[in-house]
Parts: sequence; structure tokens; C-alpha cells
Amino acid sequence: MATFWRDITNSEYEGSIKNQGDTVIIRTVPTLTINDYQKGQKLSYERPESTPVEMIIDRGKYWAFTVDDIDAYQSDMKLMNAFSQDAGEQLKITVDADVLQGITYGTAGTFPGSSYNAGATAGYESSSFNLGASGSPAQITKANVLEYIIDCGTVLDEQNIPSTGRWMVIPSWMSNLLIKSDLKDASMIGGESTLRNGRIGVIDTFTLYKSNNLYSATDGSFTGYYIPFGTNTATSFAAQITKTESLRAESTFGDLIRGLMVYGYKVVKPEALGLLYARK
Repeated sequence: MATFWRDITNSEYEGSIKNQGDTVIIRTVPTLTINDYQKGQKLSYERPESTPVEMIIDRGKYWAFTVDDIDAYQSDMKLMNAFSQDAGEQLKITVDADVLQGITYGTAGTFPGSSYNAGATAGYESSSFNLGASGSPAQITKANVLEYIIDCGTVLDEQNIPSTGRWMVIPSWMSNLLIKSDLKDASMIGGESTLRNGRIGVIDTFTLYKSNNLYSATDGSFTGYYIPFGTNTATSFAAQITKTESLRAESTFGDLIRGLMVYGYKVVKPEALGLLYARK
């Protein structure tokens, strides 16, 4: 399965962590005021302040397995390397699902992005876009799937979010509807091989990714899917593989292999994160 949590977050603070429990200080960028100017006037200078935001490295995932000496001897493949490689892939999938749930459903069932970027009256200026709400998820069909994607882009536009780095993660069934929809211009989804590395292509201002890891929940007789969109400035992420060890087993003839990854993430720019809550 393709994973892409590094593509939808920023990891510029990653090098500053070593262990679980570390705290990363994120420096935010303030919004400066743009003033009118007339020739010869005296300029007024602001004193911008960067408000620090703390991100705690509060999550950890590990893998551990035993390779029996007899199995290793009788096998034609290098078991430890093969198992370790698979553990690394499973680790990516697990972290991917955790990040996607965290930026859509949060830790207490609350969307951590801006309230203007979700719900039945989304839109900072217009409040006119229905992106679905609990009890009434938006119904996506091949006839309206493009309209919903474009509406999500407009919601970010109303927050004055730049188009650079925009992304959206959609479930497989929505990707199927999109491919079957009335795409009059094939270049709308790019000329690349679709579905490679989970990347579908570009529509409107979004780079689209397909995932089976999106958070979903039963909502009446439907399954509601939490479909995030935004820019990679919205969420900061930091991770570190802190331990990878191989040692001899004490109670059997074999090797013990284990690894530990610690990580954390935090929505630091909520106005750059949106949510489409939808059903088939």
C-alpha cells in the first residue's frame, strides 16, 4: 500500500528529536500588515513576533520478531532482511493511518482544522459550501465528484491559502468515481501513470492521493468517510527511528530483531486544513 504522510505534512523540525517525550518548538510566521503608501510619507514599522508552538513527540511504534537458527539455515532467502523490510512497510502504513485520523477526527472526535473549512456551511466569506456534517454526509457520485473537489479548493481560497502544496486524500471508491466522471481533459489528472505511489494526479489546485487508511465511521445507515484536504504547511510532523537492534535470544537458538520509531505531529495552521465528510 502506498503511504504519503510525508507528502501532506512538513518535517522541517525532524532533526531536533531523539527520544519519545521530546518537545519540539515550532516557530510560527505572523501575518504582516500591508499599508497604503504615498510619496514622501513616513513609514510605520511593525515588530512581528513569532509565537512558539510546542509539539510533543508522544507516539511510538515498535516491531520485534525472532528468527530461529534452523529456519535461517534451511531458508534460501535472507529471512532477517526480508522480515525487517516488511516490518518497515507495515510501520509506514500504521503511522499513515494514525496521521490521517489525527488530522480529520482528532483525539476527541473534533476536527483540528478551521471550522470555516468543514461542515454544511463551509466558507470563510460565503458560508455556502456543504462539505457534509454528522448525520448528513455529502453523497459523492461520478456526476458531482469534480464539483466537490473544486468547492474544497474554493474553501481554501476564501481563507487566502496559497495554491502551492495543496493536497487531498480520497478513498478508493471516490477515486473510482473520479476516473469514471466526465473528465473532458485528460490533463486534469496529469500525464503520469495514475495510482502510482498513491498519487492520482492534479485536479484544480490539488494533488490527489488515494488511500485505504482514511478514518470512517457508521453514520445511520451509511458509512461516513473523513476526507482531508489542505496544504503541507497545516501540519508539522517529526519522526525518528531511535532503535534497531539484533541480539541473540536467551531461551532459544535464534536471533531477536527489534526496532523502535518515535514520532509526533500537530496541526499548526488550522486555516490551511479542511475536511470533506462524505459517503458513497
